Amino acid sequence: MATNPTYTISDLAREFDLTTRAIRFYEDMGLLQPQREGPGGRNRVYSARDRTRLKLTLRAKRLGLSLTEAKDIIDTYDSPRDTGPQLRKFLTVLAEHRRQLEEQMADLLANLDEVKTHEKEARALLGKIEKGARSGSAG
Repeated sequence: MATNPTYTISDLAREFDLTTRAIRFYEDMGLLQPQREGPGGRNRVYSARDRTRLKLTLRAKRLGLSLTEAKDIIDTYDSPRDTGPQLRKFLTVLAEHRRQLEEQMADLLANLDEVKTHEKEARALLGKIEKGARSGSAG
């Protein structure tokens, strides 16, 4: 009879390179729901499901999703509903984040072009100054 693996908060913190405080925060947000054991329920025991939800949460954060958005999407996968609504919601969220990233990228490219223009102008001015200094000291 196979038993489902369980994890302590320290196990998950080590595996995902997080602080235990961050994991408790995810728990407070409703992303994780560990069982409580020991005196006064002080020890958290995380299931394989909690581990998967943490992994998905961190992936969602890397994609730029808020924790609320991540929770909404992850919760839809926990429900026994059809995957169509889940995938549509996920695509809507991803499209919005893609739009935001493309907007940021356009801003960054414009900023980069401006920096290149200033560099070119500064080099040209420096060249004139250095040329003037060389011709002035040669006489």
